[in-house]
Amino acid sequence: MTQHANPANASPIDRIDQKILRLLQTDGRMGNADIAKRVNVSPATCHRRMQRLFEEGYITSIRAQIAPDKVDRAALVMVGVVLDRSTPDSFAAFETACRKLPFILDCHLVAGDFDYFLKIRVRDMADFNHLHGDQLIALPGVRQTRTFFVMKEVVDNAPLAF
Repeated sequence: MTQHANPANASPIDRIDQKILRLLQTDGRMGNADIAKRVNVSPATCHRRMQRLFEEGYITSIRAQIAPDKVDRAALVMVGVVLDRSTPDSFAAFETACRKLPFILDCHLVAGDFDYFLKIRVRDMADFNHLHGDQLIALPGVRQTRTFFVMKEVVDNAPLAF
């Protein structure tokens, strides 16, 4: 059995669990019977293993990936944000406000020249300009933003390698 770092109070995962996780990353719609067959266990065993992977936090969710261009959100924008203060309160206020904005897909606290990087999907540059002027620069504690329009998505949301 191969053991890997795992969440607190979680059981170690073995090669079968790893295969289940890889299959679900590839196709979240794959049914229990198909997964069981591909990992060479009974459907009941597979179901128990998947339940445990959910309960112990190895799988946090399964959801559909929507084609952004099909829902009029083809423009991907990365925004570096610098806050005016580096305090726990200013970080907390900024993070709370970001969670309320549906156009922010990801918000990451980072080390380096910026405090945060935001991943945002919009219709086009004009749509972003509107959001930037009305909402982004009004977020709590924002001193400066730097915007990067993505010209080509080379790798996006790739499956975790383990």
